[in-house]
Amino acid sequence: MEKQEYAVGLDIGTTKIVAMIGRKNEYGKLEILGVGRSKSLGVHRGVVNNITQTITSIQQAVSQAETVSGIKIKDVTVGIAGQHIRSLQHSDYITRGDSDVVIDQDDIAKLCNQVFKLVMLPGEEIIHVLPQEYKIDGQSDVKEPVGMYGGRLEANFHVVVGQVASIRNIYRCVKSADLELKNITLEPLASADAVLSQEEKEAGVALIDIGGGTTDLAIFKDGIIRHTAVIPQGGNIITQDIKEGCSIIEKQAELLKTKFGSAWPGENKENEIVSIPGLRGREPKEITLKNLSKIIHARVIEILETVFVEIKNYGHDEPKKQLIAGVVLTGGGAQLKHIKQLAEYVTGMPSRIGYPNEHLAGDSDTESTSPLFATAVGLVLKGLEEHYKEEVEEVPVIVAEATAMDTADTMREEAPTISDEVKKPGIFDSWATKFKEFLDKAE
Repeated sequence: MEKQEYAVGLDIGTTKIVAMIGRKNEYGKLEILGVGRSKSLGVHRGVVNNITQTITSIQQAVSQAETVSGIKIKDVTVGIAGQHIRSLQHSDYITRGDSDVVIDQDDIAKLCNQVFKLVMLPGEEIIHVLPQEYKIDGQSDVKEPVGMYGGRLEANFHVVVGQVASIRNIYRCVKSADLELKNITLEPLASADAVLSQEEKEAGVALIDIGGGTTDLAIFKDGIIRHTAVIPQGGNIITQDIKEGCSIIEKQAELLKTKFGSAWPGENKENEIVSIPGLRGREPKEITLKNLSKIIHARVIEILETVFVEIKNYGHDEPKKQLIAGVVLTGGGAQLKHIKQLAEYVTGMPSRIGYPNEHLAGDSDTESTSPLFATAVGLVLKGLEEHYKEEVEEVPVIVAEATAMDTADTMREEAPTISDEVKKPGIFDSWATKFKEFLDKAE
Protein backbone atom coordinates (compact mmCIF):
# COMPACT_ATOMS: atom_id res chain seq x y z
CA MET A 1 0.00 0.00 0.00
CA GLU A 2 1.32 3.44 -1.00
CA LYS A 3 2.35 5.69 1.90
CA GLN A 4 0.25 8.86 2.27
CA GLU A 5 2.71 11.75 2.17
CA TYR A 6 0.21 14.59 2.32
CA ALA A 7 -2.22 15.97 4.91
CA VAL A 8 -5.47 17.91 4.60
CA GLY A 9 -6.51 20.82 6.81
CA LEU A 10 -10.20 21.74 6.97
CA ASP A 11 -10.90 25.21 8.36
CA ILE A 12 -14.64 25.51 9.09
CA GLY A 13 -15.02 29.26 9.55
CA THR A 14 -17.96 31.66 9.80
CA THR A 15 -17.41 33.30 6.40
CA LYS A 16 -15.49 30.62 4.50
CA ILE A 17 -14.64 26.93 4.56
CA VAL A 18 -11.13 26.08 3.33
CA ALA A 19 -9.77 22.65 2.42
CA MET A 20 -5.98 22.71 1.96
CA ILE A 21 -3.78 19.82 0.82
CA GLY A 22 -0.06 19.99 1.55
CA ARG A 23 3.10 17.91 1.90
CA LYS A 24 6.69 18.48 3.00
CA ASN A 25 9.25 18.95 0.22
CA GLU A 26 12.88 17.75 0.34
CA TYR A 27 13.87 20.87 2.32
CA GLY A 28 11.24 20.24 5.01
CA LYS A 29 9.08 23.15 3.84
CA LEU A 30 5.33 22.90 3.27
CA GLU A 31 4.30 22.60 -0.37
CA ILE A 32 0.63 23.44 -1.04
CA LEU A 33 -0.82 20.97 -3.57
CA GLY A 34 -4.34 22.37 -3.71
CA VAL A 35 -6.71 24.80 -2.01
CA GLY A 36 -10.50 24.66 -2.11
CA ARG A 37 -12.64 27.47 -0.78
CA SER A 38 -16.40 27.83 -0.43
CA LYS A 39 -18.77 30.29 1.23
CA SER A 40 -19.70 29.14 4.72
CA LEU A 41 -23.50 29.15 4.93
CA GLY A 42 -24.31 27.09 8.03
CA VAL A 43 -21.86 28.50 10.60
CA HIS A 44 -22.48 31.44 12.95
CA ARG A 45 -19.68 32.79 15.17
CA GLY A 46 -17.69 29.59 14.72
CA VAL A 47 -20.62 27.32 15.70
CA VAL A 48 -22.52 25.09 13.24
CA ASN A 49 -26.20 26.13 13.18
CA ASN A 50 -27.25 24.42 9.93
CA ILE A 51 -25.91 20.89 9.38
CA THR A 52 -27.11 20.51 5.76
CA GLN A 53 -25.65 23.79 4.52
CA THR A 54 -22.35 23.16 6.31
CA ILE A 55 -22.03 19.67 4.76
CA THR A 56 -22.67 21.17 1.27
CA SER A 57 -20.04 23.90 1.86
CA ILE A 58 -17.48 21.32 3.08
CA GLN A 59 -18.13 19.13 0.01
CA GLN A 60 -17.68 22.12 -2.34
CA ALA A 61 -14.35 23.14 -0.75
CA VAL A 62 -13.06 19.53 -0.70
CA SER A 63 -14.14 18.92 -4.32
CA GLN A 64 -12.35 22.10 -5.45
CA ALA A 65 -9.14 21.08 -3.61
CA GLU A 66 -9.34 17.58 -5.16
CA THR A 67 -9.73 19.06 -8.67
CA VAL A 68 -6.72 21.38 -8.25
CA SER A 69 -4.44 18.73 -6.71
CA GLY A 70 -5.70 15.57 -8.44
CA ILE A 71 -5.74 13.82 -5.03
CA LYS A 72 -8.74 12.06 -3.49
CA ILE A 73 -9.24 13.36 0.06
CA LYS A 74 -10.02 10.70 2.68
CA ASP A 75 -9.19 12.17 6.09
CA VAL A 76 -8.89 15.72 7.43
CA THR A 77 -7.51 17.64 10.41
CA VAL A 78 -10.24 20.01 11.58
CA GLY A 79 -9.96 23.25 13.54
CA ILE A 80 -12.39 24.15 16.29
CA ALA A 81 -13.24 27.63 17.58
CA GLY A 82 -16.45 29.45 18.43
CA GLN A 83 -17.93 31.44 21.29
CA HIS A 84 -18.49 28.25 23.33
CA ILE A 85 -14.72 27.80 23.88
CA ARG A 86 -13.34 28.81 27.26
CA SER A 87 -10.10 28.12 29.11
CA LEU A 88 -9.02 27.74 32.74
CA GLN A 89 -5.86 27.15 34.77
CA HIS A 90 -5.61 24.01 36.91
CA SER A 91 -2.92 22.40 39.09
CA ASP A 92 -2.74 18.66 39.77
CA TYR A 93 -0.28 16.06 41.05
CA ILE A 94 0.38 12.33 41.29
CA THR A 95 2.36 10.42 43.92
CA ARG A 96 4.60 7.85 42.28
CA GLY A 97 4.97 4.37 43.79
CA ASP A 98 8.74 4.12 43.41
CA SER A 99 10.82 7.32 43.48
CA ASP A 100 13.95 5.31 42.55
CA VAL A 101 12.56 4.76 39.04
CA VAL A 102 12.90 7.68 36.61
CA ILE A 103 9.82 9.59 35.47
CA ASP A 104 8.64 8.50 32.01
CA GLN A 105 5.87 9.39 29.53
CA ASP A 106 3.46 7.04 31.30
CA ASP A 107 3.66 9.19 34.46
CA ILE A 108 2.94 12.36 32.44
CA ALA A 109 0.05 10.64 30.62
CA LYS A 110 -1.35 9.49 34.01
CA LEU A 111 -1.17 13.08 35.34
CA CYS A 112 -2.85 14.50 32.22
CA ASN A 113 -5.57 11.82 32.26
CA GLN A 114 -6.31 12.82 35.84
CA VAL A 115 -7.03 16.37 34.61
CA PHE A 116 -9.38 15.01 31.92
CA LYS A 117 -11.53 13.64 34.78
CA LEU A 118 -12.27 17.16 36.06
CA VAL A 119 -15.99 17.78 36.49
CA MET A 120 -17.13 20.38 33.95
CA LEU A 121 -20.39 22.29 33.63
CA PRO A 122 -23.29 20.28 32.10
CA GLY A 123 -22.81 19.84 28.34
CA GLU A 124 -19.10 20.75 28.39
CA GLU A 125 -16.12 18.61 27.41
CA ILE A 126 -12.37 19.14 27.86
CA ILE A 127 -10.74 19.64 24.43
CA HIS A 128 -7.06 20.19 25.31
CA VAL A 129 -4.98 19.68 28.46
CA LEU A 130 -1.79 21.68 27.90
CA PRO A 131 0.96 21.24 30.55
CA GLN A 132 2.73 24.47 31.55
CA GLU A 133 5.64 23.79 33.87
CA TYR A 134 6.20 20.84 36.20
CA LYS A 135 7.28 20.55 39.83
CA ILE A 136 9.12 17.49 41.19
CA ASP A 137 9.30 17.03 44.98
CA GLY A 138 9.00 20.79 45.47
CA GLN A 139 11.57 21.68 42.76
CA SER A 140 9.70 24.15 40.54
CA ASP A 141 10.11 25.40 36.93
CA VAL A 142 10.89 21.96 35.48
CA LYS A 143 10.20 22.05 31.73
CA GLU A 144 10.96 18.41 30.87
CA PRO A 145 10.49 15.95 33.78
CA VAL A 146 11.14 12.76 31.74
CA GLY A 147 14.30 11.04 32.95
CA MET A 148 14.33 12.74 36.36
CA TYR A 149 13.88 11.09 39.77
CA GLY A 150 11.07 12.04 42.14
CA GLY A 151 8.14 10.81 44.21
CA ARG A 152 5.62 13.63 43.74
CA LEU A 153 5.03 14.98 40.21
CA GLU A 154 3.00 18.20 39.96
CA ALA A 155 2.07 20.39 37.01
CA ASN A 156 0.14 23.53 36.12
CA PHE A 157 -2.22 22.99 33.20
CA HIS A 158 -3.97 25.22 30.70
CA VAL A 159 -7.32 23.47 30.12
CA VAL A 160 -9.43 24.30 27.04
CA VAL A 161 -13.14 23.50 27.34
CA GLY A 162 -15.93 23.46 24.72
CA GLN A 163 -19.60 22.51 24.31
CA VAL A 164 -20.09 18.79 23.54
CA ALA A 165 -23.01 19.53 21.19
CA SER A 166 -20.95 21.96 19.07
CA ILE A 167 -18.05 19.49 18.80
CA ARG A 168 -20.39 16.64 17.88
CA ASN A 169 -22.04 18.79 15.19
CA ILE A 170 -18.66 19.42 13.53
CA TYR A 171 -17.90 15.69 13.70
CA ARG A 172 -21.30 14.92 12.15
CA CYS A 173 -20.73 17.40 9.27
CA VAL A 174 -17.28 15.95 8.47
CA LYS A 175 -18.56 12.36 8.61
CA SER A 176 -21.61 13.17 6.45
CA ALA A 177 -19.30 14.72 3.84
CA ASP A 178 -17.70 11.22 3.49
CA LEU A 179 -14.52 12.23 5.29
CA GLU A 180 -12.73 10.80 8.29
CA LEU A 181 -11.89 13.16 11.14
CA LYS A 182 -8.21 12.41 11.66
CA ASN A 183 -7.59 15.00 14.37
CA ILE A 184 -9.26 18.02 15.93
CA THR A 185 -7.34 21.03 17.24
CA LEU A 186 -8.03 24.48 18.62
CA GLU A 187 -7.82 27.04 15.78
CA PRO A 188 -5.66 29.61 17.65
CA LEU A 189 -3.07 26.85 18.22
CA ALA A 190 -3.11 25.96 14.50
CA SER A 191 -2.73 29.63 13.50
CA ALA A 192 0.15 29.98 15.98
CA ASP A 193 1.97 27.02 14.36
CA ALA A 194 1.65 28.73 10.97
CA VAL A 195 2.68 32.33 11.75
CA LEU A 196 4.78 32.43 14.94
CA SER A 197 8.50 31.72 15.21
CA GLN A 198 9.99 29.81 18.14
CA GLU A 199 11.87 32.98 19.20
CA GLU A 200 8.58 34.87 19.51
CA LYS A 201 7.03 32.08 21.58
CA GLU A 202 10.03 32.14 23.90
CA ALA A 203 10.09 35.95 24.26
CA GLY A 204 6.34 36.18 24.87
CA VAL A 205 3.75 36.97 22.19
CA ALA A 206 -0.01 37.42 21.79
CA LEU A 207 -1.48 36.01 18.58
CA ILE A 208 -4.74 37.72 17.56
CA ASP A 209 -6.58 35.85 14.79
CA ILE A 210 -9.42 38.07 13.52
CA GLY A 211 -11.86 35.83 11.66
CA GLY A 212 -15.31 36.50 10.25
CA GLY A 213 -17.37 35.55 13.32
CA THR A 214 -14.81 35.33 16.13
CA THR A 215 -11.46 36.73 17.21
CA ASP A 216 -9.13 34.08 18.65
CA LEU A 217 -6.35 34.84 21.09
CA ALA A 218 -3.35 32.65 21.99
CA ILE A 219 -0.62 33.86 24.36
CA PHE A 220 2.81 32.18 24.48
CA LYS A 221 5.65 32.75 26.94
CA ASP A 222 8.87 30.71 27.41
CA GLY A 223 7.78 28.57 24.45
CA ILE A 224 4.61 27.39 26.25
CA ILE A 225 0.95 28.25 25.59
CA ARG A 226 -0.20 30.34 28.55
CA HIS A 227 -3.66 31.63 27.71
CA THR A 228 -6.35 31.16 25.07
CA ALA A 229 -9.65 32.96 24.50
CA VAL A 230 -12.33 33.20 21.81
CA ILE A 231 -14.11 36.58 21.51
CA PRO A 232 -17.49 36.38 19.71
CA GLN A 233 -16.78 39.37 17.44
CA GLY A 234 -14.98 39.48 14.11
CA GLY A 235 -14.96 40.97 10.61
CA ASN A 236 -18.66 40.28 10.00
CA ILE A 237 -19.72 42.65 12.77
CA ILE A 238 -17.68 45.44 11.10
CA THR A 239 -19.51 44.73 7.81
CA GLN A 240 -22.84 44.84 9.70
CA ASP A 241 -21.94 48.26 11.17
CA ILE A 242 -21.08 49.63 7.69
CA LYS A 243 -24.35 48.21 6.32
CA GLU A 244 -26.43 49.92 9.01
CA GLY A 245 -24.35 53.12 9.23
CA CYS A 246 -24.38 53.77 5.47
CA SER A 247 -27.85 52.21 4.76
CA ILE A 248 -26.54 49.87 2.05
CA ILE A 249 -26.83 46.13 1.40
CA GLU A 250 -24.38 43.63 2.98
CA LYS A 251 -22.60 42.76 -0.29
CA GLN A 252 -21.78 46.45 -0.89
CA ALA A 253 -20.71 46.91 2.75
CA GLU A 254 -18.23 44.01 2.50
CA LEU A 255 -16.83 45.40 -0.76
CA LEU A 256 -16.48 48.88 0.78
CA LYS A 257 -14.64 47.43 3.78
CA THR A 258 -12.14 45.40 1.74
CA LYS A 259 -11.52 47.96 -1.06
CA PHE A 260 -11.62 51.32 0.75
CA GLY A 261 -11.80 50.51 4.47
CA SER A 262 -9.24 51.78 6.97
CA ALA A 263 -9.02 51.38 10.75
CA TRP A 264 -7.45 54.85 11.10
CA PRO A 265 -9.85 57.72 10.16
CA GLY A 266 -7.21 60.47 10.40
CA GLU A 267 -5.66 59.64 7.03
CA ASN A 268 -8.87 60.28 4.99
CA LYS A 269 -9.74 63.76 3.74
CA GLU A 270 -13.31 65.09 3.96
CA ASN A 271 -13.66 65.33 0.16
CA GLU A 272 -12.76 61.66 -0.55
CA ILE A 273 -16.03 60.13 -1.67
CA VAL A 274 -17.01 56.73 -3.06
CA SER A 275 -20.23 56.26 -5.05
CA ILE A 276 -22.35 53.15 -4.41
CA PRO A 277 -24.83 52.09 -7.14
CA GLY A 278 -28.43 52.47 -5.95
CA LEU A 279 -30.84 49.56 -5.81
CA ARG A 280 -33.02 49.02 -8.88
CA GLY A 281 -34.15 52.40 -10.26
CA ARG A 282 -32.75 54.38 -7.32
CA GLU A 283 -30.13 57.10 -7.22
CA PRO A 284 -26.50 56.14 -6.42
CA LYS A 285 -25.40 56.75 -2.82
CA GLU A 286 -22.30 58.79 -1.99
CA ILE A 287 -20.30 57.86 1.11
CA THR A 288 -17.26 59.75 2.42
CA LEU A 289 -14.24 57.57 3.19
CA LYS A 290 -13.77 59.49 6.45
CA ASN A 291 -17.20 58.35 7.71
CA LEU A 292 -16.48 54.80 6.55
CA SER A 293 -13.19 54.81 8.50
CA LYS A 294 -14.91 56.17 11.62
CA ILE A 295 -17.42 53.29 11.57
CA ILE A 296 -14.64 50.69 11.11
CA HIS A 297 -12.38 52.39 13.68
CA ALA A 298 -15.04 52.31 16.42
CA ARG A 299 -15.69 48.57 16.06
CA VAL A 300 -12.01 47.55 15.65
CA ILE A 301 -11.15 49.54 18.80
CA GLU A 302 -13.87 47.61 20.66
CA ILE A 303 -12.55 44.22 19.45
CA LEU A 304 -8.92 45.10 20.28
CA GLU A 305 -9.86 46.45 23.73
CA THR A 306 -11.75 43.22 24.51
CA VAL A 307 -8.67 41.25 23.45
CA PHE A 308 -6.43 43.52 25.57
CA VAL A 309 -8.60 42.78 28.64
CA GLU A 310 -7.80 39.08 28.08
CA ILE A 311 -4.08 39.90 27.73
CA LYS A 312 -4.25 41.79 31.04
CA ASN A 313 -6.13 38.86 32.64
CA TYR A 314 -3.15 36.67 31.70
CA GLY A 315 -0.97 39.06 33.73
CA HIS A 316 0.96 40.94 31.03
CA ASP A 317 1.76 43.75 33.51
CA GLU A 318 3.88 41.44 35.69
CA PRO A 319 7.61 41.60 34.77
CA LYS A 320 7.89 37.78 34.56
CA LYS A 321 4.89 37.55 32.21
CA GLN A 322 5.80 40.44 29.93
CA LEU A 323 5.19 39.82 26.21
CA ILE A 324 8.45 41.11 24.70
CA ALA A 325 7.54 40.12 21.10
CA GLY A 326 4.27 42.06 21.39
CA VAL A 327 1.27 41.31 19.18
CA VAL A 328 0.92 39.34 15.92
CA LEU A 329 -2.29 39.92 13.93
CA THR A 330 -3.53 37.31 11.47
CA GLY A 331 -6.76 36.07 9.88
CA GLY A 332 -8.90 37.87 7.29
CA GLY A 333 -9.41 40.89 9.58
CA ALA A 334 -5.64 41.50 9.71
CA GLN A 335 -5.78 42.62 6.06
CA LEU A 336 -7.65 45.78 7.09
CA LYS A 337 -5.59 48.90 6.34
CA HIS A 338 -3.76 50.46 9.34
CA ILE A 339 -4.94 47.77 11.80
CA LYS A 340 -1.31 47.18 12.83
CA GLN A 341 -0.93 50.83 13.95
CA LEU A 342 -4.26 50.68 15.79
CA ALA A 343 -3.22 47.50 17.64
CA GLU A 344 -0.02 49.25 18.77
CA TYR A 345 -2.06 52.26 19.91
CA VAL A 346 -4.56 50.16 21.94
CA THR A 347 -2.11 47.67 23.49
CA GLY A 348 1.04 49.79 23.68
CA MET A 349 2.98 46.79 22.33
CA PRO A 350 4.94 46.32 19.08
CA SER A 351 2.81 44.66 16.37
CA ARG A 352 3.19 42.90 13.06
CA ILE A 353 0.92 41.15 10.55
CA GLY A 354 1.35 37.35 10.65
CA TYR A 355 1.78 35.72 7.25
CA PRO A 356 1.93 31.89 7.11
CA ASN A 357 5.00 31.97 4.86
CA GLU A 358 7.67 30.85 7.35
CA HIS A 359 6.91 27.15 6.80
CA LEU A 360 5.84 27.42 3.15
CA ALA A 361 7.99 26.51 0.13
CA GLY A 362 9.44 29.47 -1.79
CA ASP A 363 7.26 28.92 -4.88
CA SER A 364 3.93 29.13 -2.99
CA ASP A 365 1.36 31.44 -4.59
CA THR A 366 0.36 34.72 -2.95
CA GLU A 367 -3.09 33.36 -2.01
CA SER A 368 -1.59 30.64 0.24
CA THR A 369 0.64 33.17 2.01
CA SER A 370 -2.28 35.46 2.90
CA PRO A 371 -3.19 35.84 6.62
CA LEU A 372 -6.62 34.61 5.51
CA PHE A 373 -5.22 31.07 5.25
CA ALA A 374 -3.12 31.03 8.44
CA THR A 375 -5.42 28.55 10.23
CA ALA A 376 -5.63 26.22 7.20
CA VAL A 377 -1.81 26.15 6.85
CA GLY A 378 -1.51 25.42 10.60
CA LEU A 379 -4.00 22.53 10.32
CA VAL A 380 -2.02 20.99 7.42
CA LEU A 381 1.17 21.25 9.52
CA LYS A 382 -0.64 19.56 12.44
CA GLY A 383 -1.87 16.79 10.11
CA LEU A 384 1.65 16.18 8.73
CA GLU A 385 2.97 16.01 12.30
CA GLU A 386 0.44 13.24 13.06
CA HIS A 387 1.44 11.32 9.89
CA TYR A 388 5.08 11.55 10.95
CA LYS A 389 4.25 10.16 14.41
CA GLU A 390 2.41 7.22 12.83
CA GLU A 391 5.39 6.49 10.57
CA VAL A 392 7.81 6.61 13.52
CA GLU A 393 5.64 4.17 15.47
CA GLU A 394 6.17 1.59 12.72
CA VAL A 395 9.99 1.68 13.18
CA PRO A 396 10.17 -0.78 16.13
CA VAL A 397 8.58 -3.53 13.99
CA ILE A 398 11.31 -3.21 11.34
CA VAL A 399 14.03 -3.09 14.00
CA ALA A 400 12.60 -6.21 15.67
CA GLU A 401 12.71 -8.12 12.36
CA ALA A 402 16.25 -6.97 11.61
CA THR A 403 17.52 -8.02 15.02
CA ALA A 404 15.65 -11.34 15.18
CA MET A 405 18.80 -13.16 14.09
CA ASP A 406 20.87 -11.52 16.85
CA THR A 407 21.25 -13.02 20.28
CA ALA A 408 18.48 -12.78 22.88
CA ASP A 409 20.74 -10.62 25.07
CA THR A 410 21.22 -8.01 22.34
CA MET A 411 17.47 -7.96 21.78
CA ARG A 412 16.86 -7.44 25.47
CA GLU A 413 19.32 -4.54 25.62
CA GLU A 414 18.42 -2.67 22.42
CA ALA A 415 14.70 -3.11 21.82
CA PRO A 416 13.47 -1.30 24.95
CA THR A 417 15.54 1.82 24.22
CA ILE A 418 13.98 2.12 20.75
CA SER A 419 10.43 1.40 21.87
CA ASP A 420 10.73 3.74 24.85
CA GLU A 421 11.59 6.63 22.57
CA VAL A 422 9.18 6.09 19.71
CA LYS A 423 6.33 3.93 20.94
CA LYS A 424 5.14 6.05 23.86
CA PRO A 425 1.97 7.87 22.79
CA GLY A 426 1.91 11.61 23.38
CA ILE A 427 -0.72 13.41 25.44
CA PHE A 428 -2.55 14.59 22.32
CA ASP A 429 -2.57 11.07 20.80
CA SER A 430 -4.24 9.52 23.84
CA TRP A 431 -6.71 12.41 23.96
CA ALA A 432 -7.56 12.06 20.25
CA THR A 433 -8.24 8.32 20.68
CA LYS A 434 -10.50 8.92 23.70
CA PHE A 435 -12.30 11.75 21.94
CA LYS A 436 -12.98 9.64 18.83
CA GLU A 437 -14.36 6.83 21.04
CA PHE A 438 -16.61 9.37 22.78
CA LEU A 439 -17.94 10.71 19.44
CA ASP A 440 -18.48 7.23 18.01
CA LYS A 441 -20.55 6.29 21.08
CA ALA A 442 -22.52 9.52 20.70
CA GLU A 443 -23.45 8.55 17.13
